[in-house]
Amino acid sequence: MTSGTASGTAALQERRYRILVTGYAISSYGTFLNVVALSLYVYAVTDRALAVGVFMAVRLAAGFVAGLAAAAVLARWSAKGVMFWANVAQAAALLLLVLAPDGFRTGTLFAVSAVVGASGTLFMVTLRSSIPDMVGEGRHTWANSLMVSGRSMAMVAGFASSGVVVSLLGYTAAFLVDMATFLVCALTVLLLPMSMGPARGNEEKDSQGKDVEGGQGSQEEEGADGQGRRRDGRRRVPAALVALGAVPVLGLMVALRGIDALGSSSHNAALPVYSTELDADNPAVFVSVFWCVWALGNVLVQQVLQRYTKRTGRSVGALGFGLGTIAMSGTFILAFAGLPWAATVLVALLAGAADGLTEVSYTSHLQTLPSPLRTHAFGLSATVENLGFGVGMIVVAAALDVFTPLSVVGVAHGAAIVLALVYVARVLRGRGEAQVQEAEEPQQAQEAVPGSEEREGKNGKGESGAGPARGGHRDGAEVSGG
Repeated sequence: MTSGTASGTAALQERRYRILVTGYAISSYGTFLNVVALSLYVYAVTDRALAVGVFMAVRLAAGFVAGLAAAAVLARWSAKGVMFWANVAQAAALLLLVLAPDGFRTGTLFAVSAVVGASGTLFMVTLRSSIPDMVGEGRHTWANSLMVSGRSMAMVAGFASSGVVVSLLGYTAAFLVDMATFLVCALTVLLLPMSMGPARGNEEKDSQGKDVEGGQGSQEEEGADGQGRRRDGRRRVPAALVALGAVPVLGLMVALRGIDALGSSSHNAALPVYSTELDADNPAVFVSVFWCVWALGNVLVQQVLQRYTKRTGRSVGALGFGLGTIAMSGTFILAFAGLPWAATVLVALLAGAADGLTEVSYTSHLQTLPSPLRTHAFGLSATVENLGFGVGMIVVAAALDVFTPLSVVGVAHGAAIVLALVYVARVLRGRGEAQVQEAEEPQQAQEAVPGSEEREGKNGKGESGAGPARGGHRDGAEVSGG
């Protein structure tokens, strides 16, 4: 392939991905508008605060299940098909809610909650795991930054306009707007140069006619002792566990993501309480300003990341995820410390920047996994995140009745900081071990090849091909060839 053809292909990939991100941002606006409009509608229909909690619990539970099932779904259907129908399903659920008779609205609401939770999770797992195939090698950070920027701006727009849309236009109009955003996203998915039909690659048979499930390969089929224990079903290793074991500290990384989700539930639940304490007459002011500034910080850091990646050709890596989590959790704790307005605005800006850094570094890092394991890893991650956020919402809601917002957020995000410190130490230790190994490889190669010391003296460098040129400067948690 000539350089001109390659450049044209890359430009086409980028253009189609930008269109998809635009559609995703529009549907994200609908999602965040949904969060407010549907919650208010549940309370209006049932007149019970408990129903609002159950509604959110159903949504998170559906997302939890969808995360577990995502890999199996993508093994049978193409990424394009899953993303398309996930948006159509959400649009159809909202239309059903609009058309539902009065006596069936409560039941319909909880059905909508399940559909939106499951479809939203399936869409995100599919999108994140498919980005390497959409944009090509070396463009992961740029693609993830663009995706996160679009979602951040959509979040602010959704939250900011939800009150106006519901108050001026009513619930029916809000649901129809939501429905339209998902249909727009579905249309942008159709423009992707991918098949809509069932996935064929994962259904192929090997030369002996055995199923190749999830790309696990012959090692799992033969089992540890080569006796084919997987074939008779007596020893089957879940693909998600294989994904966790495929990369150093990946299990710890996913666990940290779950604790981070618990921390996120704490500040999401505590913000309205804290804002009311600051100004009981206008409690929405602090929340609105905080999230707007947070989104600004998130968008700004994406611009920095894109320029850094373009200039250096490197991503922030696994270490950036750990350090970003520490910074993010620390700033969210400070947000509830009663600081002056100017300091709080700065804290919100830094919290958004750190949140954007962790999102991009985490997503980009999981995308270095080989394709079959990548889907399992993202599905497991979505499950853990939904579990952390769901459990956190229950625990935090109860704790806020007894303790101050600062103490509740401090404990939740403090746990994330502790685990992040352990994670960073593990990554640094892995990086040190990798550097020692790289330093030893040339010496071992010289000892193994007679006359290598003389060539070293003549050429000023070894000829073994080892070292950074081959192994690179790794952070102890990366996968080659991804």
